Amino acid sequence: MYSIEDTYSQTRLLTDKVVKRNLATGILFSGGLDTSIIAFVASKYSKLKAFTVAFENAPALDLKYSKIMANLLKMDHEIHFFAEEEMFSAIREVINTLKVFDPMEIRNSVALFVCLKHAKEKGIKGVMTGDGLDELFAGYSWLFNLSESQLTSRLSEMWQTMQFSSLPLAHSLGMEAKSPYLDPEFKSFAKSVDPKLKIRSERGRIWGKWVMRKSFEGLLPDEIVWRLKHPIEYGSGTTVFPKFFGEKISNEYFQEKGKKYLEEDQVSMKDKEQLFYYEIFKSIFGTPIKIFSKAKGKVCPYCKSKGDERSSFCRICGAYPI
Repeated sequence: MYSIEDTYSQTRLLTDKVVKRNLATGILFSGGLDTSIIAFVASKYSKLKAFTVAFENAPALDLKYSKIMANLLKMDHEIHFFAEEEMFSAIREVINTLKVFDPMEIRNSVALFVCLKHAKEKGIKGVMTGDGLDELFAGYSWLFNLSESQLTSRLSEMWQTMQFSSLPLAHSLGMEAKSPYLDPEFKSFAKSVDPKLKIRSERGRIWGKWVMRKSFEGLLPDEIVWRLKHPIEYGSGTTVFPKFFGEKISNEYFQEKGKKYLEEDQVSMKDKEQLFYYEIFKSIFGTPIKIFSKAKGKVCPYCKSKGDERSSFCRICGAYPI
């Protein structure tokens, strides 16, 4: 019978194997648990160049932690601050590539796109990402209070529908994104791990990815191992976008256009930020109800797009639940 220490050892050995198998010269680096584990392992086998981005004059949590790990691993680390002009350009590219106007997806993906583009400009053709660990090892806080059977069911649903924007965004730039956690061998292992080892209490708090944290405890700094999970937008500072567009777009314009798009396109506008994204989406692709007129799948009541019947949110506009 395996002990918990055997599980830690197996986790480290397999992580080492899949990172080595998916090595790249660059890494999109947040300094969170997921990318720090990859950087820690990859640095044993190659000289790694790490890239971190932050929206200018916005609070960006990743700056502190990425510097800690970059210094520890003696990595070549570049921090790129981007301003409004680069942001607007990236937003259009993200919408064009992902075919969405979901504000949360765009806030996260803009940071990824800017980071990928900056890495390419520095001569990097392939990057590693931390995609998949939250889905495989229950890293999201909304999973923490589920029963074991509910957790097993929700994880299974996620595994069937999970998608990561870094892959198409990298492809759009002629780059390759490698995700060690999405390696088939690692995914198979992760799915077999007891859910009780994925979510667990420690240090007075409930943690996701618990077994991954424990497996690398002592190898990485405590402030990295026990760093709270935050979306990319908080790490990069793009979380200020709602406020930014709220100030840029007048109430009159929002009300006028919101009414027009609801009546003519059957699309409900959540806020000014989404309105900005939708107008770009529409200019490129047209209205969702026309795009998806012949498609099959679950119909979103907020934008009339159609998607996977198993999904509880709309990938196009971000509505949840549907």
